[in-house]
Amino acid sequence: MLEGWIQIALTLLIVVAIAPFFGRYMAHVYLEQSTFLDPVLNPVERVLYALVGVKNKENMTGWQYGRAILYSNVVMGLLIFFIIMNQGWLPLNPTGINAPTWDTALHTTISFITNTNQQHYSGETYMSYGSQMWGLGYHMFTSSATGLAVGIAFIRGLTGRSLGNFYVDLIRSITRILLPICIVGAIALMASGVPETLGGAVVFPTLENPNISQAIARGPVAHFEIIKQLGENGGGFFAINSAHPFENPNGFSNLIQIVAMISIPTSLIYAYGLFANNTKQAWLVYGMVSVLFIVFVVINAIGEYNGNPAVNALLGSSQPNLEGKEVRFGWAQSALFATVTTGTMTGAVNSLHDSFMPNGGFITLSNMFLQIIWGGQGTGTAYLFAYLILAVFATGLMVGRTPEFLGRKIEKREVVLASFLLLLVHPIAIMIPAGITLAFADQLAGISNPGFHGFAQVIYEYASATANNGSGFEGLGDSQPSPLAIATGAKTTATALWWNLSTCFSLIAGRYVPIIGLLFLADSMSRKQAVPYTTGTLRTDTGLFTGVTAGVILILGALTFFPVLALGPIGEAFFIAKGIG
Repeated sequence: MLEGWIQIALTLLIVVAIAPFFGRYMAHVYLEQSTFLDPVLNPVERVLYALVGVKNKENMTGWQYGRAILYSNVVMGLLIFFIIMNQGWLPLNPTGINAPTWDTALHTTISFITNTNQQHYSGETYMSYGSQMWGLGYHMFTSSATGLAVGIAFIRGLTGRSLGNFYVDLIRSITRILLPICIVGAIALMASGVPETLGGAVVFPTLENPNISQAIARGPVAHFEIIKQLGENGGGFFAINSAHPFENPNGFSNLIQIVAMISIPTSLIYAYGLFANNTKQAWLVYGMVSVLFIVFVVINAIGEYNGNPAVNALLGSSQPNLEGKEVRFGWAQSALFATVTTGTMTGAVNSLHDSFMPNGGFITLSNMFLQIIWGGQGTGTAYLFAYLILAVFATGLMVGRTPEFLGRKIEKREVVLASFLLLLVHPIAIMIPAGITLAFADQLAGISNPGFHGFAQVIYEYASATANNGSGFEGLGDSQPSPLAIATGAKTTATALWWNLSTCFSLIAGRYVPIIGLLFLADSMSRKQAVPYTTGTLRTDTGLFTGVTAGVILILGALTFFPVLALGPIGEAFFIAKGIG
């Protein structure tokens, strides 16, 4: 037990140590201050700006920034859809994989454009190397950079600056943050045993019968894997994602992936402190989220360490829950990875979330409901400070002071936008399609488990899509239907079509509506005149206010989603405790 807790603690200490250095570097990048990469990248970026047509890096309004995101995403979406549907004749297809069904291609396109990477297919059997590299891998960079750009634009607006230029932020996010780290990270992953090759599958005779051959899939995995984690994408090259030994072979590669997932969202909070010239508040917010995160990790890890009481009764001893786990990672690293991947909206998995104890289901769902521990790439930081705006408003009402944040008054428009983003969009995008699915479970859902766990499977799928996470409880008929199912018209065809199309609604609503709202909120804050601090000003860089913010986050999250959690993992926990499940 002690070894597992030490592994978790050391990993978190590494993350905390990285934050101020990486955060300072990101602040320099987005404030366009000098960095050590300037001599190499300045000429490259000038060429890219000229190709894109960016003139003088002109600043954009909130609507202009959002419109640029929508236009660019539509163009990139058409590109990836074309590549996937034509992969059969395009290059880099050594195993001769044909195109998937149109609905799977559409779902995959929207999923990767929105930085979700929810996969209703098996990567090694349904996607060519070309599709994985040119289509999916390319959009892992652009969708991640889009989220970073939104987060930075929000921070600028919050601190009284103009929002900036989307195309400049997109390019700088890729060239100065994502690409350099990915080059180093891919080399480190290759050193740990992750393959990087354009060669086709390797055929070996089986151990049981030398006359029978087995094809072992491989491919250009290392570079795909690092942007998958660093960009909070989560889509796996192989079906079982980071549980596959070619994606995540050992403890060293697992450490790299966890640190990559969490490094940008944690460091972005420190970067905010530099933008606002208030690192004290940044550390307070960082500490608040860290405490929530550590509590979530502990709850998850305790459930996995204690194991299933029904199984323990049969064994006559207490054993960790290793169902759905890779032995090379064990209960501790599986629990930590699951909490990090749902907390950061990455969605990669090194174990089967469906097999976790109810503690794990509660934590992974709660992460995706709250979206701020640590949240999506860039957008999670924006959500976090939107909660601070609501906390300022609520606290101001309680003490009778005018709500102000960073010297700017919080008025009706800001409260309405923050409430709309945090309290309405997310539940609507999850509950409406989930309600329809559960109402016609036999026809649409393809649920593999009855009762509380089956309910959680459905909710998890839509929560994952709406939160741009992409992980799944699995156990649903949502995968690419087999040729036999298509030929016979089996029910799996209908359920896969439903899941592909219905989750597209959640993917789009959970990505673009909040982005536009966040940009409008940032634009509104940027236009406000700063007022001087007085003795009556409610300061937001105190421990008391930070605690109030934590309470607001938990109360709003509990009020919105607690009934769902009660019908899912909480109910399942009582079932197991009574020896029913």
